[in-house]
Amino acid sequence: RPDGESVFENLKVCALSEANCYRVLTSPAFSKGVAKGDEIRLLDAGHFEITKHSGNLCVRVFARQDIKHLQNELTPAVKDLGGSLDLQNERLLVYSIPVAQGFNKIEACLNRLICGESTDTNKSQENAVWLYGNVYDPSDGSTPLNWWQAFLKDGK
Repeated sequence: RPDGESVFENLKVCALSEANCYRVLTSPAFSKGVAKGDEIRLLDAGHFEITKHSGNLCVRVFARQDIKHLQNELTPAVKDLGGSLDLQNERLLVYSIPVAQGFNKIEACLNRLICGESTDTNKSQENAVWLYGNVYDPSDGSTPLNWWQAFLKDGK
């Protein structure tokens, strides 16, 4: 939070056979570094480690206004990429998209539908912005995690 206090998000998971291990059922809105299908080990309250990646990207879409109009266009396009809508409210959408589709294809789709074809990027960013939830190291927000290398062997 702005005051420095931690915010906790409850993840939707199912228990695995190993103690304190779970499979994430939906990509989260705020917990960074994890996506639908990933397997995690609970370390202590609020902390976990990923034991197996699913190959899904977590994509979060935030809007300043009601997001329903965008959801109506974006969700079918994400489904065409093999993805799913995991969470929605009036200003947030969370999707899981297989990284095997390739970053270029996924980003082109998101940029076209969320940012629009307009060259006026300030206008598009006023309305909505999309972010990856599990591509960059949560500690600095900029170092790529590179977990997807095994899923993109064909150079997509």
